[in-house]
Amino acid sequence: MRTLSLTAAVATLGTAAALAAPAPAATLAGCPLLPRAFPTNQRVDHLPVLAGSDAIVRSIGLDEGLHPDFASGTYQGRPIGIPYDVVGKRTKRERVRFGYADESDRVRYPILRGVHIEGGRDADGDRHALLLDRDACRLYELFDLQGRPGAWSAGSGATWSLRSTKVRPAGWSSADAAGLPILPLLARYQEVKRGRIDHALRVTVSRSRRAYVYPARHYASSETDPSLPRMGERLRLKAGVDISGLPRQARVIAEALKRYGLIVADNGSDWYVSGAPSSSWDNDRLRALRTLTGRDFEVVDTRPLRR
Repeated sequence: MRTLSLTAAVATLGTAAALAAPAPAATLAGCPLLPRAFPTNQRVDHLPVLAGSDAIVRSIGLDEGLHPDFASGTYQGRPIGIPYDVVGKRTKRERVRFGYADESDRVRYPILRGVHIEGGRDADGDRHALLLDRDACRLYELFDLQGRPGAWSAGSGATWSLRSTKVRPAGWSSADAAGLPILPLLARYQEVKRGRIDHALRVTVSRSRRAYVYPARHYASSETDPSLPRMGERLRLKAGVDISGLPRQARVIAEALKRYGLIVADNGSDWYVSGAPSSSWDNDRLRALRTLTGRDFEVVDTRPLRR
């Protein structure tokens, strides 16, 4: 039997340790997009399937394909996806009047004069604005941002220290129904270009349950049917699904769905996966994700991830 030299053995052990070690948290503008220990940054490919998984997936849709809700170019003149802005300590802080002030962080928000709003400045819809302060590594997120400098209003707003695992208070929403951050859950081209996404991705469903599961903090439904997903539900692409034939951009995303999964963050269209717009997305290749249907997913029991 051939034996390894001491040098080779050490190298082999080092390689094994590197493979076992958790990947570093995704970064943007020099800031982590939440710590590695935050639940959405933890892999779920080793966790058990949740009891009732089949019924929950069926309620979302077995035959519907994934819909990447992000792309290059525009639709009806508007970028496709949820944009974000990187700001700094010199960016002027603005007062914001909130419709849901009791669940909003009432601080001043670093809103640029040319702030990017989801769908465009004159759009309907959720009108999210995501603002990353690179100097403080703090994230500011707003839902339904309206107005102009000096006269801003929004439905709700939330702030996050990107170096902390702290979640919203129980029962609080954020700029999203589930009370989760948005930017750390988006598919971004820079991650796909490097070849891996190391976090869960945001997904919407048309019907949800009057319940939430950690790290979500808020529900957005009056329905109590246990076959409906809760806010924060984690959906994993089954390990046996063959993704080898997908184009690279779609394959990198699909691999993340096996490792980290999708997390239910809001009510909306079923199986719509969120990402940031980029001129580098290849829309034809992204559309290959639609070959992955509800039948390819299972619900994960994420209780071991609780901190």
